[in-house]
Amino acid sequence: MRAFPVRLPSGQRYWTVLDEDLQVIGVADAFLRHQRFGRDGAESTTKAYAHAIALFLRWCARTGRSWQAGVEQFGLFMTWLAHAGPAASGAEAVEVGSGVVLAGPGAPPARVPSRINQVLTAVRGMVVHAAATGRGPAGLVPMLYEVADDRDLPEAARGEDGRMAWRMRVRHRLREPETPVERASDEAIVALLRACRSARDRLIVLLLARAGLRRGELCGLRRGDVHLLADSRRLGCDVARAHLHVVRREDNPNRAWAKSRRQRVVPLDFLTVQAFDTYEFERMRVAQAADSDYVLVNLFRAPLGAPLRPDAVGELLTAASRRAGLDPPIRPHQLRHACGSNLADAGGGIDVVADLLGHASVSSSQVYMHPDPARLRAAVDAVPSPREQVGTPR
Repeated sequence: MRAFPVRLPSGQRYWTVLDEDLQVIGVADAFLRHQRFGRDGAESTTKAYAHAIALFLRWCARTGRSWQAGVEQFGLFMTWLAHAGPAASGAEAVEVGSGVVLAGPGAPPARVPSRINQVLTAVRGMVVHAAATGRGPAGLVPMLYEVADDRDLPEAARGEDGRMAWRMRVRHRLREPETPVERASDEAIVALLRACRSARDRLIVLLLARAGLRRGELCGLRRGDVHLLADSRRLGCDVARAHLHVVRREDNPNRAWAKSRRQRVVPLDFLTVQAFDTYEFERMRVAQAADSDYVLVNLFRAPLGAPLRPDAVGELLTAASRRAGLDPPIRPHQLRHACGSNLADAGGGIDVVADLLGHASVSSSQVYMHPDPARLRAAVDAVPSPREQVGTPR
């Protein structure tokens, strides 16, 4: 079993799962096609899901189970995920006995809980879709979900009337340790800006760190999406002051993709507006860029004027990090995390953070609500001592 990309005559792509005879696995393919086209999911999402489902089907085949029987033994599959490394779980592993993994005392896990939970999410989606379309028995769904109340959800995710609501909760899930979000520090962002060699690269850093854009959203920006006027009503836009619109499009030649299906507006601060102005003068010096409708284009290497690719953003951040002496190098998503953390630190509520970052659920923004350690220290130091409270000097 292996994940495999599919390119349709229309040019659209998605990922599916093939068996050892290179035949499409119908139950997996139907779910992945629905995820890509029925739910307007990203190609990258189907790629991640296809690899996860291939792991599950591989385990079923190597342990002599049908996929339906595998669902009934989901706990055993979780144990296999935790201890089966690439030598046992990879597509090239020897078939005989590779479904059985013996882990000695103290053996490190092959996968962390967050990765195991991601795999389980993809498999659950396939099972529910199979039950809904008649490709699998409906009795499998209660084996994966149970009815639960909403008391464990963040307050912003509950109903407005305050009454308890009921929802479906997964039965199989590992507890993930709470870790602070991996954000770029303000000092690292300043060092990156100083290490940038062009106005375009400085604009990229600011759009990631001050506007919280994803790579795909950044590279998919069109010039008409950016409104820098104090009043944009003459452009047909009622949003006040400088801002940009994040719009999902599928016809980008650089394969840039906005993850969220919902269009959103992101306000821009004066630093980013100034960076746009400086970049425009730099761009005007490259004749090939004049006809491009994309905001970020190639200015220093061929093909000149072509829209910037998402992977090029990581490359330029790596190069700038090296010049700035930052090790390990800063990744694009760390700058987005910095934006979310700074919004929360400045007093933005979880609903504000979710809307600005384009999160489909406020639970995705919950990670930014945990105060920065420096803020915790500052709060403790700000509490007056008992002597000061009674008017006695320290």
